[in-house]
This record gives sequence, structure tokens and C-alpha cells, in this order.
Amino acid sequence: MQIELNGKPHPLPDGATLDQLIAGLSLAGKAVAVAVNRQVVPSAQWPERALAEADKVDVVRAIGGG
Repeated sequence: MQIELNGKPHPLPDGATLDQLIAGLSLAGKAVAVAVNRQVVPSAQWPERALAEADKVDVVRAIGGG
């Protein structure tokens, strides 16, 4: 299947979860926020939140600095 990740096409296996997407992006354990179709999904729900064809996913990573 194909989703839109931060505005760009991104292929994923059918039935992939948010947890799997984040791990595949090497962001597991990092400070990130995720929204699917403009709805924020709490990290506790990522393991069971399956993605579907054409979902629009936005991943924002918190970066410290100053």
C-alpha cells in the first residue's frame, strides 16, 4: 500500500502499524509526534493503530537547541 508521509508518497506493507512505520524510519525511542489524517495519535496507540491506503501521516521530530 502507499501512504503520504510528510507530503510525499511512501510505500508500506499492507496492515502496517504506526509503530512499524516509526521503527522503519529509525525514530523508535525518539521524541516524535504523529498525526494521521490530521488527527494526533498518542504514542501508546501506535502499536495497534493500523495504517490504510492513502492515509496522510505527518511525523514531527522534536529537536532541542537554542
